[in-house]
Amino acid sequence: MPDPVAARIVSVNVGRPREFEFNGKPARSAIWKSPVEGRIGAHGVNLDGDDQADRKAHGGYDKAVYAYALEDLRWFEREEARAIPYGGFGENLTTEGIDVNDALVGERWEVGGVLLEVSEPRIPCWRLGVRMDDQHFIRRFTDALRPGAYLRIVREGELGMGDAIRVVERPRHDVTVRDVFRIYTRDRGEIPKLLAVPKLSAAWRGWAEHMAQKQA
Repeated sequence: MPDPVAARIVSVNVGRPREFEFNGKPARSAIWKSPVEGRIGAHGVNLDGDDQADRKAHGGYDKAVYAYALEDLRWFEREEARAIPYGGFGENLTTEGIDVNDALVGERWEVGGVLLEVSEPRIPCWRLGVRMDDQHFIRRFTDALRPGAYLRIVREGELGMGDAIRVVERPRHDVTVRDVFRIYTRDRGEIPKLLAVPKLSAAWRGWAEHMAQKQA
């Protein structure tokens, strides 16, 4: 359990979709997020001022807000020998003092006036490689097992930089965001474990059921 004083938001980051070129073809993404000041509303499936270019892949209820830990960002800075700004991973909330990767699926956080629920890990795609200007970064990100967490907006409200993160509810299982990511990327023999998680998203449950049937 995080220290209720130490766990906090160090940056709130938002961004709109932008056009760019990828492999000689036009593309569109909102992975470029920039820090914003003041109180930011969290409504529906987004923070105010934020959006996703592809809601099927990157947005919706189960992926409304993306959190990434400052501790993991700093770890990658050391590994990559370069500076990475807040929002550099496309995260909406840069956190400090809470292990985002070891948060339980279904765990609830109170941040300012907002209630958030941990839903699933971020699975990197080519857009992260574009953001980092290095397509090989996707493999290093995957190998590091530091995916960050997507969050559902359970109670709408406002949040901002400096707000405390309070874990107000934890489910009665031990499956973390990192576990889901690890099982997906390397330990698929543990897929049945995912099916016992009550708050697993419909998309992940469908994948796990499909894979379990293939393995049977």
